[in-house]
Order: sequence, then C-alpha cells, then structure tokens
Amino acid sequence: MFTGIVAARGQIERVEQLADDGGVRLTVDAGGLDLADVAIGDSIAIQGACMTVTSLEAGRFTVEVSRESLDRTVGLADSGEVNLEKALRLADRLGGHLVTGHVDGIGRVRTFEPMAESHRLQIEVPAGLARYMARKGSVTVDGVSLTVNAVEDGTNGCLIDINLIAHTVAVTTLSRLAPGVAVNLEIDLIARYLERLHGAAQG
Repeated sequence: MFTGIVAARGQIERVEQLADDGGVRLTVDAGGLDLADVAIGDSIAIQGACMTVTSLEAGRFTVEVSRESLDRTVGLADSGEVNLEKALRLADRLGGHLVTGHVDGIGRVRTFEPMAESHRLQIEVPAGLARYMARKGSVTVDGVSLTVNAVEDGTNGCLIDINLIAHTVAVTTLSRLAPGVAVNLEIDLIARYLERLHGAAQG
C-alpha cells in the first residue's frame, strides 16, 4: 500500500529481457530515495506500479516486470526517469490517499499548460475507468496522488481536469508531460469497493 506522495525521482538505468515470459529486469538508480530500510522482497512503486525488490546495491535496486505488467502500464519498458515511493508503514502519515500500486488503465494527456503559478492538466480517461472519476475525488497519475477538479463525460470515456501546484511539477516526472503522452492511472480504492458493494446489493 502507498500514499501517492512521491518520495524521489529515480532513473531506470538498464532494461534486460527475461527469457521466460517476455518480461524485463530493471536496474533503477534510486536517486534521493533512502534504501537503508529496504530489504529484498519489499515493495517500491515505480511510476505508480507496485514492484518487488529482487536485489540491492549502493543507491540502486532491481525489479522484475512481467509481460502482463508491461502490457498494462507505460514507462517501465525503457530507460528514463521515474517516480518512486516506498511502501506505506502503519505509523506513516497518509499525505495523499490510499494507493495500491495496481495500475487500472492508461490515460492520455489532452492538455498540460502553465496557469498562473500552477499547471492545468487534462487527461482523457478510457471508458472502463470513467465511472470511477468524480469531482473532488482522487486519482493516481504515474504514482502521484491528485485531486480531480472537474469531469466531462463523453462517448468514449471522460476528460478529467487537474490543477498541479508548482511543487508537484518540480519533484515528480509530471514535469515532462505533454499532449498525447500516455500515463498510468489508478482509480480511488474507495470507489472500487463501492462499486463491488453496489453490484452485490443489486444481485
């Protein structure tokens, strides 16, 4: 479990193909992420996707990403900068919202532009996830916990509008967004359970 508060920006340094299932092994430079309390088998969210640490060395760690995960996410198949967050501890502050690290789908940036001292971010959300988007609700974008300011429904999903403060842009990989760029989306955990409970009640 995570909070969606990015702890550091790291760098995928090496991508190695795994022979068994078409997956890859990533070597990640942890950047400013403190690995002192991380052990092999612990979870770290990379671009919002929960991954298991398979080895550790000074300032670096490796994870193995299955073909299934590669097919359902973006930003894990190539070298590049990534958002990092260690798993939540019970004593930690919940600064964002409850995040599982299970990417639900891929969105696409419609607009990313400066607006006064912040940035306006619009994301096209696919039809399968649109019903989970709510004004003033939470969504995770590339591992970052964000608040939805507005929702515009359409025939093929919806368009969500988000305001990014300067700090969020400065300390996460969201700074490199541009129209057309794909992003990892995770829906709010509460919305997920509400749908399940509603469906059970209707049945």
